[in-house]
Amino acid sequence: MMRDYYKKLPGDRKDGWKLRNVPLFFTVVPFIMRTRLDSQDYYAETLDAEPMMDFMKAHKEDIPNLSMMTIFVAAMVRMISQRPALNRFVVHNKLYAHNSIEISIAIKRNMSDDGEETMIKPSFDPRDTLPDVQRRLEEAIAEAMNHEEGTGIDGVAGWLGKLPAFLFRFAVSLIHFLDNNGWLPRKLTQASPWHCSAMFTNVGSLGIGPIYHHLTELGTYSCFIAMGKRERQTVYDENGEASVRRTVGMKIVNDERICDGYYYASSMRMLRRLLNNPALLMEPPKRVMLDPAVSNPLINDPNAGVDAAEEEHCERETAAAE
Repeated sequence: MMRDYYKKLPGDRKDGWKLRNVPLFFTVVPFIMRTRLDSQDYYAETLDAEPMMDFMKAHKEDIPNLSMMTIFVAAMVRMISQRPALNRFVVHNKLYAHNSIEISIAIKRNMSDDGEETMIKPSFDPRDTLPDVQRRLEEAIAEAMNHEEGTGIDGVAGWLGKLPAFLFRFAVSLIHFLDNNGWLPRKLTQASPWHCSAMFTNVGSLGIGPIYHHLTELGTYSCFIAMGKRERQTVYDENGEASVRRTVGMKIVNDERICDGYYYASSMRMLRRLLNNPALLMEPPKRVMLDPAVSNPLINDPNAGVDAAEEEHCERETAAAE
């Protein structure tokens, strides 16, 4: 979905460009904190849900079935398009930048204790608007629900699950080895829910608050965002006046090896601003920001502007209608 902005060079992966222009600290730290479990940091925030609720009510006609989850995912896509260091990942002590924006989301086929859970991994364009994100999510969910045999992710899991334990261990070790060297076949990275820009879960649909979800060593994602249920809380404004507002909790686990604290904090402020004002997501970004640490020759100009983005989206809509 995302353009091939850079020419591939030796050392790049199928799913990412190697970062060759990073400060010395980010070259050294992956050798000190060798795994994502060593590098997890945690962030929590309670958001005012009223702006999102009002926005969904105002757009129930032109964006049918719009949900708070869709707004969260759209805000994540927009944040990555403007804060590209959040789309980095570490594999085998080396730092890379994703050449796509993919977000893995866990869904249940039916809401019961024994309801089967699966994963979807829609791919997004960095210039996607909120309606674009809604359409891509609906297409991915419909595909997952309509296939009795499940998604490609389910197929790979089912195949591995049939192996004897010793062969299963060998297969997983082989997958780790191939992934560490960038040799994992594209079909496996496409099927893997852990090879993505970020993971998202809406545990609010289960009636609970947000959770801190750990990262895994397998894969390429560096961020896990959990959204909790809506609640009513007493909040105080800057004048000390109390009011009861609907709120939603958000918890994030991040790999701290991909960017510094200042960059991360600025990105979280951007995410909060987008969630507090979803109207910002109705227009494509004026510019797509690329990771400055990628020093490969540029082959596509991402700064074509809003007009070019709108033209491309119109072409896609026409093709989809046909």
